Amino acid sequence: MSSSPDMAHGPPGKPGIEAHGPPYPPPGAGLGGRPTLSVDVAVSAFFIAIFLAGAVSHFTLFRKNLKRNYKFIPSAATGGFCIARIVANTLRIVWAAKPMNINVAIAAQVFVAAGVLILFVINLRNVCFVLAIPSWDGLVQYHTPLKYSTSLSDHDLQLFGGSLLTFVAFLPIPILAFIHLAPQRQPRDQFGSGSWSAKVIIVTAAALLLTLGAGFRIGVSASPIRAATNPAWYHHKACFYVFNFVLEAMVVFIFLFGRVDRRFFVPNGSSKVRNYSDNRIEPKTSDNDEEGQSQVVIP
Repeated sequence: MSSSPDMAHGPPGKPGIEAHGPPYPPPGAGLGGRPTLSVDVAVSAFFIAIFLAGAVSHFTLFRKNLKRNYKFIPSAATGGFCIARIVANTLRIVWAAKPMNINVAIAAQVFVAAGVLILFVINLRNVCFVLAIPSWDGLVQYHTPLKYSTSLSDHDLQLFGGSLLTFVAFLPIPILAFIHLAPQRQPRDQFGSGSWSAKVIIVTAAALLLTLGAGFRIGVSASPIRAATNPAWYHHKACFYVFNFVLEAMVVFIFLFGRVDRRFFVPNGSSKVRNYSDNRIEPKTSDNDEEGQSQVVIP
């Protein structure tokens, strides 16, 4: 098979980016394109403010719970995700200011691609205590190769990784469906505060939003490669921001306002007794609580 003309004459890449040696930019048009000062700086600054609010809120919630001897790690993890998104948007602003810097471009795209894994894990964690599921991992090489055959192999690996992540994002939905439809031989073991229906709504909403974003990204990756000067509609900046940061911000605030720290609270020692119901208490919320613990009820 003969190589394409672009590959024969040097490393491909987006217009405006010089590549004198590895690492090289990916070939063809990319989702969101190259950021510009006129558009992306303002939009990225807006999302920095949104995720900053999310980070402050989740870290504040984590610290308040920690003072009550209640360590809910997903709150800190969600705050960490928001920090990662702040870094990703900051790097896009830097990339817009330095469009010739391939290292900044790669760093910006890596942070965009990697951060969402945290939300996948948190949403899976929310159903892990209902039904045990296996852990997962993934590794995708995205930049660097110059040879056309290596580029094709990396593209296939990227598609596999994207498909796997889409499956992981969607996985909570069939798990909840199985739990709901399967015949119950004994009463459902309750955990946390609030109703079972509210827990299902939170997990399902987050799973649908994350699946929509992951599915769109894998669809873009699977589409035919187009020239950077002739992008398709799905490469548009609006699609990039909506199917990445907008959907993710919605999940962040669903977790915040849905009070997942209360609804999905699992008391220490539950794994030893294999039961949540016998220890369904939450940390002290006021100085008047007896023995430092109280029951917090959330609908």
